[in-house]
Amino acid sequence: MVKKSNRRLLREKALQVLYAYELNGEGLTNLTQGILSDLTSQTDINFAKQLINYVVADSKILDEKIQEKVANWEMDRIALIDRILLRIGIVELINFPDIPPKVTINEVIEIAKDYSTSNSNKFINGILDAILSDLKKSGKLNKTGRGLIEQTLPKKSQ
Repeated sequence: MVKKSNRRLLREKALQVLYAYELNGEGLTNLTQGILSDLTSQTDINFAKQLINYVVADSKILDEKIQEKVANWEMDRIALIDRILLRIGIVELINFPDIPPKVTINEVIEIAKDYSTSNSNKFINGILDAILSDLKKSGKLNKTGRGLIEQTLPKKSQ
């Protein structure tokens, strides 16, 4: 069995909190505290809480971005897990400048393979790729650091 990265586990915990919150509609603080209770690193706790809070605070805007990419689908036809994973992916693309877009998309796809249907990973990949492309075109992709944005290297003169 392959050991999951620390961030993947944190994203999975965020998914669990957000899924339970969607079903209950209340108790976000208690859900978050309960599901994150085994975390010892304050950095890990902060990352997971930020992810959760961004998704909850911006869920309507995030759903609008998703809806733009699935014009012929109604949002309630998209599996709840997939919707939450798409929201997590969009939040990371927009609000976490230190996480490379390819890492975000790959992580969300890998989580979908474990928690959702067999075709979800392709569906999620297509939606997140389209949203990433829009963010690049509009100049709203705020990524910093090495390897975080695609670059064309100048050719060496001989």
